[in-house]
Amino acid sequence: MKTRILSITILLILGVLLFSCGTNQPEQTTPLDADVLRTEAVSTYASSLTETLVAVPAASPTLTLEPTATAAQVTATLETPQTANPCYNLIWIKDVTIPDGQQMKANESFTKTWLVQNVGGCTWPAGFTFSNVGGDPMRGETVTLKESIPVGAKREISVQLAVPSGINGLIQSSWRMADAEGYYFGDTLSVNIVVGDITTPAVTNTP
Repeated sequence: MKTRILSITILLILGVLLFSCGTNQPEQTTPLDADVLRTEAVSTYASSLTETLVAVPAASPTLTLEPTATAAQVTATLETPQTANPCYNLIWIKDVTIPDGQQMKANESFTKTWLVQNVGGCTWPAGFTFSNVGGDPMRGETVTLKESIPVGAKREISVQLAVPSGINGLIQSSWRMADAEGYYFGDTLSVNIVVGDITTPAVTNTP
């Protein structure tokens, strides 16, 4: 019995000694191989290059604009100036009195007469007017036709005028016929007179 107990005790002591020796041995460390480290680093870098890239849209997204209100276009209509009926026409034939360049005195009264002809396609009815349209009116007043003038007819038209005072030299006055609406037509008839002395430079012939 004692021998058995002794054997068991020796086995326990041996087991304790073996266990303590196993735990006290220094841990073996495997030395790092530099070539292995470089190989692993290269592999890691290569694998990072082969990673799947995020897909980038090939086309930019389309920007949709909201429709804006279009301003209404305003078209300006230009009115065509009204003119006399093209059926009316008058031509000057000649000066009956007071030819152009007539020498006259200030405040002198005179009658200017023109010979004209109706060369339009319509008769000039009574009521048409003949009035000043430019230059010096020379105190003349508008003349109203008292009778109609048929197509092709020739008539003398006269106005009573007076030479203005305080003006020397060439004085001009313009007159025209107008229809019932006041629109002028035909030739412009004129008066051209000279008041006072007009000095004309002498012409000298040089040898």
